[in-house]
Amino acid sequence: MPNALVIVAKAPIVGQVKTRLCPPLSAAEAAELFRCFLVDTVEQACTVSDTQVCLAFTPAGSEAIFRALLPFPLRYLPQRGNGLGERLVNIFADLLDEGFHKIVIMDSDSPTLPPSYLQEAFTVLGDLKQDAVFGPCSDGGYYLVGARAVHQGLFENITWSTSAVLTETLAQARHHNLNVALLPSWYDIDNGADLYKLAVELGRLDGSAGVPRTRAFLSQLGLCPRERNLS
Repeated sequence: MPNALVIVAKAPIVGQVKTRLCPPLSAAEAAELFRCFLVDTVEQACTVSDTQVCLAFTPAGSEAIFRALLPFPLRYLPQRGNGLGERLVNIFADLLDEGFHKIVIMDSDSPTLPPSYLQEAFTVLGDLKQDAVFGPCSDGGYYLVGARAVHQGLFENITWSTSAVLTETLAQARHHNLNVALLPSWYDIDNGADLYKLAVELGRLDGSAGVPRTRAFLSQLGLCPRERNLS
């Protein structure tokens, strides 16, 4: 059975996604940008070898929205649970029950994340001395978590959506005697400052970098650094 690479995503409905980007964007622009993030992210994920790419979606009943947006060979599964920790535990449990051995769960708002980091996560999980792997985010959270088993304790007593998420998670790992490996840090796009950082990065990347939709939409919005002489 191949590895499972799971992208978690909320349906890109206007007014319900990336609201912290408003301003500088309008609600419609924020939703369209997230659609670009999602398609670029899934396309990049599908380049990771020996892996079944899955989409864990929310809310329930929104699968058709994603299927219309994503022309890729994905496996779809609805997110289950009352909070992020419970939803992550259920994703691991569901896919382990299906026979997957290495499961990596990633966000959908780090469009320029190097695919090599995803491959490295699976490599780390090949080391039986490591119980889990995390990809730290610059805001104190993480863009990725991977494991070979359900470690419910990792996701308990976490102050979600704060800068303490990774620190608290690592403390839980120590409490439960779990060995955790860390990948290189990256960033996700939550607010205007993150959006500016992304625009600057895209201005420095080669045009063939795997984020064509995100790049095109930011250029359409006039946020391309080269257009504004900010590079």
